[in-house]
Amino acid sequence: MWLEKGFMKFDAALPPVHLKDVPTIAKAAEEIGFDALWTQETQHDPFLPCTLIAEHTTHLHIGTAVAVSFARSPANLAYTAWDLAAQSNGRFILGLGTQVKAHIERRFGMPWPESVTGKLREQIQITRAFWDCWQNGTKLNFRGEYYKITLMSPFFHAGAIEHPNIPIYIAGVNKGLAKLAGEACDGFHVHPFHSVQYLKEVLIPAIEEGAAKERRQREDIAVSVTAFVATTPEEMNFARAQIAFYASTPSYRSVMNLHGWSDVAEKLSAHAARGEWAEMPMLIPDEMLSEFCLVTDEDSLAGELKKRYDGIADRLALYTSFVPGERDEWWRGLTTVFS
Repeated sequence: MWLEKGFMKFDAALPPVHLKDVPTIAKAAEEIGFDALWTQETQHDPFLPCTLIAEHTTHLHIGTAVAVSFARSPANLAYTAWDLAAQSNGRFILGLGTQVKAHIERRFGMPWPESVTGKLREQIQITRAFWDCWQNGTKLNFRGEYYKITLMSPFFHAGAIEHPNIPIYIAGVNKGLAKLAGEACDGFHVHPFHSVQYLKEVLIPAIEEGAAKERRQREDIAVSVTAFVATTPEEMNFARAQIAFYASTPSYRSVMNLHGWSDVAEKLSAHAARGEWAEMPMLIPDEMLSEFCLVTDEDSLAGELKKRYDGIADRLALYTSFVPGERDEWWRGLTTVFS
């Protein structure tokens, strides 16, 4: 692993931009001092920007946070990650997320599995089986519940590369995927919709449980946290709206339940079902906002972030996307504190 024990990396999120804008952002992110630049699958493909980030930087790590795994076959994931690892000289991190049932079925037109962890586990196993085949010449022969992958002829063989050990991170909100990360992955992407209490009492123990099952240590799995922060009233309003949106998602209900806010979550879900988005932030009082968002002033932000996530996060990024020319010195100050 790249991570030193007790050391927290500070990363950036690529904003949802067109590909022509990616080189400028990548070069600025590296110059300011971020450790990694993460892409996302929202308005754009998450893999295409990675080629440009790799081309226009020399030491910045690159990763997907996340690529939707159930929208792709394991072969797609294996080939794409292999090429990006080769192009970036080993700086690429494959970050996968399952998304939720409605998006998989109605946005991607793909089937939702009976077992989310079961299918994702197979995708991870097969992706690594492809890599092992290409690097070490092993026979490709995977037979599972969701996939049967047995064919690799010379014409389609990707060949060995210099940096074949590609880290795989998975994202999740609930215990099942956190446990899977502990069992089978190099890292876990913590959803922005979290509280420190939820991390300490639910997710970290689940990661440790999965790790122990495979005789691994907690330190073998990098916990990558994306955090809501607010230093102005405008940022507080933005965070309140985003938290209301995430809290309305039924599959994320466990976070609200831990704090005794299941009734608020039900109300938010009802508003979301009716498309009443403007009413939802009003259901997030200051107490709730402070659980899910670090509310502080700019001068105290770095210290409060370290205090909040010390002993929890190995990698830390803000929910706020990095945009060159906007608050560059502020970002530079944060990277300096974490370097």
